[in-house]
Amino acid sequence: MPKPTYKQVIAIEYCEKYINFSTRAIARLLIKDHPLDFTESNARSMVQRLRNESTGRKGIFESRDSETKKQFMKRNFELPESDYQKTENFIIPKGQNNILILSDIHFPYQDNKALNLALEYGIENKVNAIYLNGDTLDMYHGSRFVKDRRKRDLASELEIGRNFLKQLQDVFKCPIYFKIGNHEKRWEDYLRIQAPELLGIADFELETILRFREFGVTLVKDKQIAMAGKLPIMHGHEWQGGFAPPVNPARGLYMKAKQSCIIGHHHRTSEHTEKSLSGEVTTTWSTGCLCGLQPDYAPYNQYNHGFAHVQTDKDGTYYLKNIRIIDYKIV
Repeated sequence: MPKPTYKQVIAIEYCEKYINFSTRAIARLLIKDHPLDFTESNARSMVQRLRNESTGRKGIFESRDSETKKQFMKRNFELPESDYQKTENFIIPKGQNNILILSDIHFPYQDNKALNLALEYGIENKVNAIYLNGDTLDMYHGSRFVKDRRKRDLASELEIGRNFLKQLQDVFKCPIYFKIGNHEKRWEDYLRIQAPELLGIADFELETILRFREFGVTLVKDKQIAMAGKLPIMHGHEWQGGFAPPVNPARGLYMKAKQSCIIGHHHRTSEHTEKSLSGEVTTTWSTGCLCGLQPDYAPYNQYNHGFAHVQTDKDGTYYLKNIRIIDYKIV
């Protein structure tokens, strides 16, 4: 291609300098700054050719290498800084490879017999990590629903939570992971409505109030997936809009996740397995709860008591027992 003329050189400089401007705006600048060289017709047509906007004619850079053309045609829009932050998975360290998963205890509405059975199982099997998979606390008075003010207040629920974490650490002497479920999220929602000026102050965050550092507890954020080896662990409320379980919660989870995973939240023990054409097996699980089975808001339901036990190998392979408690017996 012949060497660009001096007019083309000027036009190229303007196209690169004002790359976010329209063709008409760049042409007007050329006419304003270089009235002896450009007129309304030749300025606009030259800019169109440089931008490959002319129909039926080759652009000035048509023969240049593709990378140069891509760079020239690139639009560097001046956009505001994005607040988007991807939620990264929480990785349970490989050393914690014998994990007791307890979900939906709902203090102070726990079922003490069922909870004791789960904890005794953990002691007998010498677990080296405890994963509290959401709704450990009910946060009854933080609920948006109509509340009976005669029942225990929020302060007493928080004290119950602290005492439970202390006992876990005293007995098991191992790392404890505390997942924020939809009920614990009520604490932040409560502050947002009742005292928004306290949001973001460390002294009022749940992990501070429950004294996580003192009791060896690590926070797993709301809607954050935890990984025990290759097994994703979710509370179950993370899906946008939730899901109405077809057949059972595990089947509903499979329809959403399309990969092996375990959840709580639905208070039901269930399992679902599918095999692909290539032979890959996917299994999803939901665990039972450790709270009372006939709460005031849903006295008739399909809830059952249960918990899970996960062991992992160094390569991430996992072995899962999804354990039911029926008539206060482990089955």
